[in-house]
Amino acid sequence: MSQINKYVSEFNVKAFHQGEIKTVSLDDIKGKWSVFFFYPADFTFVCPTELEDLADHYEEFKKSNTEIYSVSCDTEFVHKAWHDASAAIKKIEYVMLADPTAKLAKDFEVYIEEDGMAERGTFIVNPEGQIVSYEVSSGNVGRNAEELLRKLSACQFVHSHGDEVCPAKWKEGEKTLKPSLDLVGKI
Repeated sequence: MSQINKYVSEFNVKAFHQGEIKTVSLDDIKGKWSVFFFYPADFTFVCPTELEDLADHYEEFKKSNTEIYSVSCDTEFVHKAWHDASAAIKKIEYVMLADPTAKLAKDFEVYIEEDGMAERGTFIVNPEGQIVSYEVSSGNVGRNAEELLRKLSACQFVHSHGDEVCPAKWKEGEKTLKPSLDLVGKI
């Protein structure tokens, strides 16, 4: 079943953020764009490369009124230990959600029951708390923050310009399309 247009369910989880343990809930994501970035586990191989890539582009996400929430089924204490031990993870300024009960992973349908961890799932959530884009990748294939920023920009454009759509490879400032019978068969 598709996750598109599904509203994020109520949640209340611990997080490691800027040297502190805090609680994050559904109320915290309302009113701004969110990226939920699920990854299998802390202290692994591909995961730190992805999280560092997000950290390197975090300012661009913030300029787009977007908060990043990285999520694994590890605890907030494991996130802190990883942050303290890894130069790549030390760069992270966004929120690292702890999901040891897999409530979020199950709600977003990325939980791997037999492994006790999440798939590599990326979800763009609009300010109303609704999933507008998502992608799930193989555990051995890392994701790209620049492509995620491009998709986020397209989702934000369509959200505010409902009568226009973004073609393949669209980037902010480029031409969009207005669906009509005049375009049928001409693209």
